[in-house]
Amino acid sequence: MANSELYIGETTNKGRGVFTRDKLNAGVIVENAPVIVMSNDDRKLLDQTLLHDYIFEWQPDGAEMCCMALGWVPLFNHSYSANCEYFMDYDEQSMYIQTVRDITAGEELTINYNGDWNNEDKVWFDAKS
Repeated sequence: MANSELYIGETTNKGRGVFTRDKLNAGVIVENAPVIVMSNDDRKLLDQTLLHDYIFEWQPDGAEMCCMALGWVPLFNHSYSANCEYFMDYDEQSMYIQTVRDITAGEELTINYNGDWNNEDKVWFDAKS
């Protein structure tokens, strides 16, 4: 789903990110994207490439798989105090991103790579430090 309120812009420390042109209210779905589902064997190969940083765990009924979201989902940067949250739709093989609070015009939209928008567990790139 293309959202005309969003744009890709440069961030200070994270490269590119997703931003909003206009104010967004809490509870708004800002992105809905199909995913490509891959096996755990595929994931082992992907983990050896740059794509490791852009795939998501895909675990319908506890299965250990991964997916690559299409659209702008891979460009949403991580934050431990994210203003958006992502959700998996296993039946439709898609992901969507929804705002969890009001967001001001020009603000970067972020997700927490742990899944829950307010989860403070260290993600892989912070755990290395």
